[in-house]
Amino acid sequence: MEKPQQIFGIRAIIEAIQSGSEIDKVFIQKEAQGDLMRELMKLIKKNNINFSYVPVEKLNRLTHNNHQGAVAVISPVSFHDIETLVESVLSNEKIPLFLILDQVSDARNFGAIIRTAECTGVDGIIIQKNGSAPVNGDTVKTSAGAVFNVPICKVEHIKDAIFYLQGSGVQTVAATEKTDDTIYNVSLTEPTAIVMGSEDRGVNPSVLKIVDAKAKLPMFGTISSLNVSVACGAFLYEAVRQRS
Repeated sequence: MEKPQQIFGIRAIIEAIQSGSEIDKVFIQKEAQGDLMRELMKLIKKNNINFSYVPVEKLNRLTHNNHQGAVAVISPVSFHDIETLVESVLSNEKIPLFLILDQVSDARNFGAIIRTAECTGVDGIIIQKNGSAPVNGDTVKTSAGAVFNVPICKVEHIKDAIFYLQGSGVQTVAATEKTDDTIYNVSLTEPTAIVMGSEDRGVNPSVLKIVDAKAKLPMFGTISSLNVSVACGAFLYEAVRQRS
């Protein structure tokens, strides 16, 4: 497995944030204290950086160096501003196709989704800062390098991104079993953003309330759901089929 680039040590992470490095996520040791740690947490929250509290064993697995209770993962890609990206895509003649991931948390699933998105001509992937999978070595490897070809936007809240897209003339379609409509009954020939949910709970109920349409894949087996990356591929290729 390819190792993600990491920074370890509280002071080193503080300096990286202050220098403008693209920090994807910071892992903080549970119950860590001290003035320097408080300074780091203040910077993390001020800059809206994704972080989580973890046991010391997790940090020890991430690095064998003296981490002082904090390890940061540096993103191998730069993230895009959603407004700039949407305006740029809408100015082209191509019918826009966006993908919104509502807290997909597994890095390999994320990488597989990015790979399919690149193959199907997705114009941009939108993820939430908190609760989403990091862009790390597993993501890069599973995406087969596609992560460098598809613009990715990080937003504070998925719902705000949906409202912005709707206001820009882009319909939002959520993948969910909580509907009678299959994906084959929903038109994807207009500017569209497909919303895929997390591995454990699907699309958030509050998100389902505001999307323009909901669609499901027909299921004929005894298992009631697909892996999110597989389901996402089926949705994206239906968009390709309808637009061909």
